[in-house]
Amino acid sequence: MQTGDGLLARIRVERRTLTPVQLAALSQLAITHGNGLLEISARGNLQARGLRPETAPHFARAVTDLVPLETGLVVDTSPLAGNDPLEKADTRPLVAAICHGALPLQDKLGPKVSVVVDGGGQIALTAIKADVRLLALDATHWAVHLGGGKPQVMDAEAAVSATLALLAALAALGPAARANDLFPKASVAMACPSPANGPGWGAAMLKTRSGHARPITLPFSQMHGSALIALADAAEAAGVATLRLAPAHRLLLDNAPDSLVESALSLGFITDPADARLRASACIGSEGCASGHIAARSIAGRLSAMIPANQHLHVSGCAKGCAHPQPSDITLVGREDGIGLVIKGRAGDTPQHILDEAGLVPALAARQDAR
Repeated sequence: MQTGDGLLARIRVERRTLTPVQLAALSQLAITHGNGLLEISARGNLQARGLRPETAPHFARAVTDLVPLETGLVVDTSPLAGNDPLEKADTRPLVAAICHGALPLQDKLGPKVSVVVDGGGQIALTAIKADVRLLALDATHWAVHLGGGKPQVMDAEAAVSATLALLAALAALGPAARANDLFPKASVAMACPSPANGPGWGAAMLKTRSGHARPITLPFSQMHGSALIALADAAEAAGVATLRLAPAHRLLLDNAPDSLVESALSLGFITDPADARLRASACIGSEGCASGHIAARSIAGRLSAMIPANQHLHVSGCAKGCAHPQPSDITLVGREDGIGLVIKGRAGDTPQHILDEAGLVPALAARQDAR
């Protein structure tokens, strides 16, 4: 995809699982063939920025040789699926059945059509948009949301059948179709009405059937490849064999010792679940997007400490609001005439005030004083 800083490549790593050696090699490829910036997306995919037309094919071939990749229909599940002692059901059989059943449809479905299968464990997927959402209620029953509509309770076999039926209907309509075309009163973009995090997803350590996993976060989704190489080398030295790409721009370090988490902190990763930067979302803005009017991540980094722990700040380079499509307590939007301030809304909403960059801190301070 063309962006303001070159071509962006999204890498769907199979099972979202990497070894330290693979992460280091991917990071070196991003440095060699792009601008070295890597992101973990909201869905847990790896993205490399700054590729060029002459380097992108070499990057693609090297990545394909290095790691197994997922293709076809996007079916999101927890990176701890099958290894989470708190999950209500193992999602992997349903994911496999849906992916297999959708094979004849994949050339007829639009690239943004997606399914979420949430086992109800420590890593909830409620913030991820989906055309179909399956949420485990217990070991045998699933709440099935079609197009963001009201859930229907089904057993596993019926849940798979309902999912494939909806996908077949979308395929019949053509690659531009989404679930809200079939359910016009529902919205694919609606978040599932349950807590944004499962039990423990805001904790410094997650339980697994094989020990534990330590989550670390890429600040505003992005790090330079050199930091990821250093992290991979530290993980290898610490005997950590598995790194998991996770939703919300995170990496999970399987059975990581405290020393590895301390190394991650020194490299610039977020290791504290109370870090103020986790209260903010921001796109790359004018630093890497032709549509961006402001350096969104730089602004978010400066202002996040002013946001109360129970609120969310969204800084968007433009009105598209790519980093956080849902409403936020405070949204700052880059515009040609300044920075729009939206309260309890989305980036595309009409702002209550138009500010310049110097007016941001006073405006947020005044809002907090008024609370």
